[in-house]
Order: sequence, then structure tokens, then C-alpha cells
Amino acid sequence: MALSSSDLATRPIGVFDSGIGGLTVARAVNRVLPHERLIYFGDTAHLPYGDKSQAAIQAYSIKICDLLLRQQCKVILIACNSASAAAYELVREYVGSKARVLNVIDPIVAHIGETYAGRRVGLIGTKQTVNSNVYKKKIDDLDANVQLQSLATPLLVPMIEEGFFENNISDNIIRTYLANSHLDGIEALVLGCTHYPLIQEEIKAYYQGQVAVLDASDVVAQHVKSYVQAHHIAAPVAAHLPEHLFYVSDFTRSFEESTRIFFGQQVRLEHYPLWE
Repeated sequence: MALSSSDLATRPIGVFDSGIGGLTVARAVNRVLPHERLIYFGDTAHLPYGDKSQAAIQAYSIKICDLLLRQQCKVILIACNSASAAAYELVREYVGSKARVLNVIDPIVAHIGETYAGRRVGLIGTKQTVNSNVYKKKIDDLDANVQLQSLATPLLVPMIEEGFFENNISDNIIRTYLANSHLDGIEALVLGCTHYPLIQEEIKAYYQGQVAVLDASDVVAQHVKSYVQAHHIAAPVAAHLPEHLFYVSDFTRSFEESTRIFFGQQVRLEHYPLWE
């Protein structure tokens, strides 16, 4: 028996990422949909996904979806560019009609097509995201004459995970990457990783207003909001804001401390290993 929209509306939104970087997307979703209960899973035992094989990322993603489906999530948001590139189609097929599956790539591609037709746009991301060419293929399919110039920036995720941002170390690494000739002549730069919003101010400082820096988390959050509203499955306004759940596959105290930075408030992590 199919569930009604009102039944689905009270169910949570599941969000998963290779680590805690996806909390930047969860924070943006929470900001525009404050009455939605979020269930977040960070696969900290296997981060980063950016240097993993497609088969490995797909296996991790399916296991995570099993957990989110058991939690009766109405929507599963793949808040990871690498997993969106490697596993979105498989996850959507696997989940079937049990939940709606969204990714972080399609909304930003649509935004680029609408805003930067006929212009040069840069993209920085993990090796997996850049080498998959998924952004280029999808942007080319729009036939909007957007010239995409991509650069893999593999040091940025571990740098951010270790708390190295807004200091001399991060500044030197960021400047070295952005000075790469692959990004010459761009009018906008897509932050193609959910970790990167934490360093967007440093990136903006480098460009000094000459290049628009696109934070995908805000674009994705607006897409999720539009989706649940259009499908009449948005959570009803309640007297009390919901309590979110946060899981990680490998728990360390540093992860718990870092979640406050990524999500913007203190959260309590629960350890949930994918494989016992």
C-alpha cells in the first residue's frame, strides 16, 4: 500500500557523506527547512572517497542507504560529490520507491546552465569527482556553451578534516592550487566538494571579487526545499524544532569536535560501524 504525502511528510531526510564535510550541506538544508528532521551519516572509517574506486564507493553507499531506509527516510541526499558521481544511479535503482534520492551535482549543474551560459567556469574537487568528468558531461548536455575548466585538489579535504584552514598552511595550499593554469580566465569557481565551504572565504580573498565563488551547499539546499514542497512531502510546521541524529562509521573525539564547525552548532555523534 502506497504511503500518502502526509504520511511521508513526517519522515526524516537522510543525508550522507564520506565524512563530516557533508554537514555543510546538512546545515544549509536545516537553515532553509528548519522543521525537517535530519539523519546524517558520515562514513569516517573510509574517508576520503576521492581516492577510492567506483566499486568501493558504490558498496559503501548501498550499506549507508540500508541504514537510512531502516530509519524510514523519505529523501536520501547524497551530500558527497564523489559518491554522487560514482554511485547516484546505482543508489537510485537500489532504493527504488522506498525513498526519493537526490545528489549534489545536478542542482549546481542546472545553476551553472542558467547563470553562466557562454562563459568560462572553473571547478575544484577530489580526484574522483574531477576524473569522472561527470560535471563536464552534464554541463555539455545542457548545450549552454559553458566552458568548464576542472582541477583536482586532493590536499584540501585532509587539510580541512585536520582543522587546517584560515591559517598560513591552508593559505599557501589554496593559493598554489588556484594559481594553476587550468583555472585561468574563469568567471566563476564551483566548490565541487562539501568540505570546501569552510575555506570559501580564503578562496574569495584570493580572487578579490574578480571571480564568483559558488557554494554548492546553498544551491543544493534550495533544490531540496523546492523538491519536498513540489512533491507535497515537506514536514509540517511544529511547535518544537526536531532533534537530528548524527552517525559516523568510525568515532574519534576530533570528529565530534569538528562537527560543531561543519554544522554550526554542537552535535552528539553516534558510532555505527558499516561492517561489524
